[in-house]
Amino acid sequence: MSIRPQKPAPATPAPGKLPITELAEMKARRQPIVMVTAYDAPGGRLADQAGADLILVGDSAAMTVLGHESTVPATLDEMLMLTRAVTRGARRPLVVGDMPFGTFQVSDEDAMRNAIRFVKEAGADAVKLEGAGPMLSRVASIVGAGIPVMGHIGLTPQSATMLGGFKAQGRSAEKALRLLADARALEAVGCFSLVLEAVPAAVAARITAELSIPTIGIGAGADCDGQVLVWHDLLGLYEGRTARFVKRYADVADVIRAALEAYAADVREHRFPEEQHTYAMPEEELALFEQAASDQREYADDRP
Repeated sequence: MSIRPQKPAPATPAPGKLPITELAEMKARRQPIVMVTAYDAPGGRLADQAGADLILVGDSAAMTVLGHESTVPATLDEMLMLTRAVTRGARRPLVVGDMPFGTFQVSDEDAMRNAIRFVKEAGADAVKLEGAGPMLSRVASIVGAGIPVMGHIGLTPQSATMLGGFKAQGRSAEKALRLLADARALEAVGCFSLVLEAVPAAVAARITAELSIPTIGIGAGADCDGQVLVWHDLLGLYEGRTARFVKRYADVADVIRAALEAYAADVREHRFPEEQHTYAMPEEELALFEQAASDQREYADDRP
């Protein structure tokens, strides 16, 4: 049973960029927050038109867009490029740039420098980084530079190997208490929100109730203040193995494949292009062109 009754979101989003302070107000009035990943301008535009509150340009792009086996290979330059594209398409949602592996682990100064690049070069409204513990000083440094930070605990894909793979976290009392302590610590150093990934629903509910900042769940139950899913997962575009918490809302891959097959068949059977897909020129210009082309050909044939 849900311990946090939910109210429906307004049908029409407010015009202009969503103020980051609105997220805490949405939590207070128990209005669910909608976050989705996106990786290009059309994705940003469609998520905006659908009324998303937050768009995460996730390092999941390493797997869904770039074809890697994990999120680790994503580079800073790749993430900046994708974030720039999304910000061109999105207007109202807050765009959060996901800091890839290696861009914040080395030092506070390195983390701050790379976070600044997300805001200055890619137009991100905020950044997200994984973990707590040693990462708390990274968060504090970035927030101190005036950049909003979204935290991320539970299953942290960048360190999945150390966690024993892509498995749910916090399933013992000891580990659940560690997650609660990490969540409190991330709020204390200035995170404006917190992603809880693959965490038992009861643990996520307790964390959500204790924090004043909103929680965004992915595989963390219905009592989080908001939810996020990966673009390719919810649209049925990613054909690899998906997590238990994924709900597929469409099978877009089937639609795309069918369209490409139809196109290929039309080309091979000379059904495309048709007359309506071509451009014409005035008859007199065509006659002049044909005459000039013939004259050039005759001249070329007469040369020794």
